[in-house]
Amino acid sequence: MPIPAIGAISSVVPTFSLPSTAPASGSGGGFSNMLTSAVDNLQNTQNASNELAVKAVTGDLSDIHQATIAATRAQVTLELVAAVRNKGVEAFNDIMRMQA
Repeated sequence: MPIPAIGAISSVVPTFSLPSTAPASGSGGGFSNMLTSAVDNLQNTQNASNELAVKAVTGDLSDIHQATIAATRAQVTLELVAAVRNKGVEAFNDIMRMQA
């Protein structure tokens, strides 16, 4: 039995695709590219959430659930990016504290 709400959610929320985990050919920029992609995805998710919030406030959005789901997705994505950043800073600090 198809659920119509699922189709509505997938049409509103941008798809998230993980960057390739294959190592960059000799450039060493694989991790950097992955982080850049994650921040770009966060920005796109927040922009989509903001657009839906404006539509909800102005009355142009027929289903308020779309805005709620997009806002929650943006919040969770931001928390994930912040957690990865914090772990990166923690790892950097641990490396700097090591004795030579």
